[in-house]
Amino acid sequence: MSAVATPHTVPPTDKSPRRHAALDWRVRFGVLSLIWGFSFLLIKVGTEGYAPFQVTLGRLVFGTAVLATAMAVKRERLPRGMRTWVHLAVAAFLLNALPFSLFAYSELTIPSTLAGICNATSPLWGMALSLVALSEDRPTRRRVAGLGIGFIGVLTVLGAWQGFHGLDATGTAMALTASLCYPIGWIYVRRTLAGAGHSHLSMTGAQLLLATVQLALITPLFTTLPSRFPLVPLLAIATLGTLGTGLAVRIQYGLVSEVGPTTAQMVTYFIPVIAAAAGVAILGESLAWSTPVGAVVVLAGAALTQSGARR
Repeated sequence: MSAVATPHTVPPTDKSPRRHAALDWRVRFGVLSLIWGFSFLLIKVGTEGYAPFQVTLGRLVFGTAVLATAMAVKRERLPRGMRTWVHLAVAAFLLNALPFSLFAYSELTIPSTLAGICNATSPLWGMALSLVALSEDRPTRRRVAGLGIGFIGVLTVLGAWQGFHGLDATGTAMALTASLCYPIGWIYVRRTLAGAGHSHLSMTGAQLLLATVQLALITPLFTTLPSRFPLVPLLAIATLGTLGTGLAVRIQYGLVSEVGPTTAQMVTYFIPVIAAAAGVAILGESLAWSTPVGAVVVLAGAALTQSGARR
């Protein structure tokens, strides 16, 4: 893909000049990898005390609050125009409301390690979809090979030779569908909002606000108010929203501005490694040999699909 398709936001649309940040970009790159890698652990902890839709709603509320604060500090306004808001509402559903909810539901029945690895299939989905939806993306032998290798990696992670024994099909399908939502949303945004003329902070703030409204309308239809508010899951949700959905967006766009989308996109390949390590070390999740081996194959395939892409 020719721009960083983050798991949470629309691509940058402004042409603001690059500014040198206080922290070296490598430090911020590492922080971003850790934040997004630990997100799957935080989702798992959050669902231990709250319904999946409540986890997603809380995540969006805290994330939106972070961006609203940043907008207030920078004195930026929300974008104008009905057409822009309609497209942002679709982007909010595809890039935030739907995948966040699917991941939360998936982790009711699958470990956070598997959810994190499923997330790593987004570049594979994106490459396959871009060949169909984006006329400027042409297939090459290397990219097609990467798609095939990535598919083999997915089958390895899922234990296909064992008949997917012990695998929760519904939860895994939800996690894979969530990863598919991101490239679909990114392609939609690229076709409808690229060059909209608004700052990325303004666009992303509006997007998260719309996703929050969507979940605020949906959540009461499927859940009831909690009878109690367990502290640890609540803290996990607050951290997930504040860091994983709010602060991470700011760090990610800073990286894109400073070192470009190609380098910034490399964070995708660290997320499943950190998610797996966190799940095993902190949550005590089991890890069969096929999971890390398959994850390496998935990432190798994803890397090949990105090679030679226009930037």
